[in-house]
Amino acid sequence: MLHYTLRRLLMAIPTLLAISLIIFLLLGLAPGDPMAQLPLTIPPEVKEKMRQSLGLGDPLMLRYLLWLKQFFLVEPLHVLDTLFGLDLAGESQRVVSWQSRAPVADIIAQRLPQTLWVVGLAYLVGIAIALPIGILSAYRQHSWFDQIGTLVAMIGFSVPTFFTGVVLIVVFSVELGWFPSLYDTTLRVTGWDSFVAQLRQMVLPVTVLALYNASQISRFMRASMLDNLRQDYVRTARANGLSERVVVLVHVLRNSMIPVVTVIAMGVPQIFGGAIITEQVFKVNGIGELLISSIQANDVPMVQTLTFIFAVLIVLFNLIADILYGILDPRIRYD
Repeated sequence: MLHYTLRRLLMAIPTLLAISLIIFLLLGLAPGDPMAQLPLTIPPEVKEKMRQSLGLGDPLMLRYLLWLKQFFLVEPLHVLDTLFGLDLAGESQRVVSWQSRAPVADIIAQRLPQTLWVVGLAYLVGIAIALPIGILSAYRQHSWFDQIGTLVAMIGFSVPTFFTGVVLIVVFSVELGWFPSLYDTTLRVTGWDSFVAQLRQMVLPVTVLALYNASQISRFMRASMLDNLRQDYVRTARANGLSERVVVLVHVLRNSMIPVVTVIAMGVPQIFGGAIITEQVFKVNGIGELLISSIQANDVPMVQTLTFIFAVLIVLFNLIADILYGILDPRIRYD
């Protein structure tokens, strides 16, 4: 397993370099000028100096190599400096946002906690709901529980999140007044009252995302369980006198989790990417909202960095899913 992991990590390096080059070229060659959004009263020579300060006058490949250095070397050193009080990065130039003129990494670090709180919690809640529903729906196929679970899953997966969010806002915020309709990103938990307020404002966005995630994962769980319940080893286990609980929760569940692990692992990067639509509906000041505002403002460094981070997370969690295959199924050997 260790050799396989090291091989995959080494293979990921050229893959990520190719992805980074494609992202940089697509965004770097896209039409648009960040100076075009400046006021017309600014003299042309001042705009030209600003272009040079942003590195827009350099050749495209030189800008790409500088961006790679900033992303893979300068920013990690800056993180170490912040955590341990060192001075490894020195005065090295960092990736700067064209919109705010602040380091991209600092802006992402400010937005990431909001996304992790809302989207991350919703994903965990969705998994906790989906797995039991999928297991029971498969074990009691065609029962009333299975039919209700299928109906709710189809609704949750088919109805778009922006519609579900608006419906919940109208019902629970406007009509009943139970929960706030907008997410207050300035709220800080300092006591019991602020903690309750934080929970109340998280209920609606977490519910919307958890329903969507649970609907998808529960269907995969149900289908995988049904496929394994019909296998010969299940009949053999029952014939050997194993209890139904052991047959279902140990043998069938472990084999059924193999394809479901892929769905769960590949969905984790979406947590860091943020729920773009849901964050827009509830005004959550997270990564998804940052990506939309950066695209609208033609903030190329921010969009490049966020897109490449998503690519890194996808490659990483794809590797994690492959490793979990070997843990769930001892028959799988990578070395």
